[in-house]
Amino acid sequence: MTTADAGSVADANPSAGAPDNAQKPADNGSAAGSESPFTGLQDAGAREWVGKKGYKSVDDLAKAALSLEGRLGTSLTVPGAEATETEWNAFYSKAGRPEKPDAYEFKRPEGLPADLPYDEALAGSFKTWAHSAGLNGKQAQTLHDQFALAQAEQAKAHVTALTKAVETTADALVKEWGPQDSEGFKTKHEMANRALKKLGLVESFQKAGIILKDNALTDPALAVAFSQIGEKMFAEDRIDGGDAPGGDNPFKGEKNLTAISALVKSDPDKARRLAREAGLNPDHWVAAKRP
Repeated sequence: MTTADAGSVADANPSAGAPDNAQKPADNGSAAGSESPFTGLQDAGAREWVGKKGYKSVDDLAKAALSLEGRLGTSLTVPGAEATETEWNAFYSKAGRPEKPDAYEFKRPEGLPADLPYDEALAGSFKTWAHSAGLNGKQAQTLHDQFALAQAEQAKAHVTALTKAVETTADALVKEWGPQDSEGFKTKHEMANRALKKLGLVESFQKAGIILKDNALTDPALAVAFSQIGEKMFAEDRIDGGDAPGGDNPFKGEKNLTAISALVKSDPDKARRLAREAGLNPDHWVAAKRP
């Protein structure tokens, strides 16, 4: 009975003597599935990088690597300091530089003043410079436009400065010579111009901006100085430097009507100048005494 009882007890408790984990529920892998597949990476920096990128699986990482490889295939790498001209040219070509300078197509920049001529020759030179610098079409056009507009601003500033200089000179000469419509002003202005012509300085002064195309002066001090020079060079009968010095001006003082009449007949232009020197209206006297 004792033996039988013992056996019945053993049969009733089949788990007796079995390992501890025998009673644990089967692991279906759910715990491992929730764990990042990159947890086992030995490099801490690599684990941190993967975490920041948000990759959840090896498949995510593989797709990202494939995409990156595709982008690298079309990317540009700037040549190094020791790169050859051939390597630089290859880089410029990939960046969009045309094969030849003439391939650039520049347009007149928007906003360029209509009264400012477009310099085709300079645009041609700019194409050569742009090509040498490796610029693509868009870059070249952008710099071309900015350069042209900067030139326009400089031209505008130059015209403004000249206008101001002419106005300042006119004001100063009016104080020095009297009103512009007066005979005294006209005479002194003419003396200055004639002295400049006689000395061969007109072209040089025009290039320097001292004299404008309309004979306007931009420097009052020079105008006064050359007027005085002209008065000494062409004083009295020495007008145009062709007559002997010391002659009388028939328009000055007590007018010599006989001499005036003869002068008007022989040299009307000289008569006008002498009349102006005497402070008279040359048109009145010359017209009145003409035959």
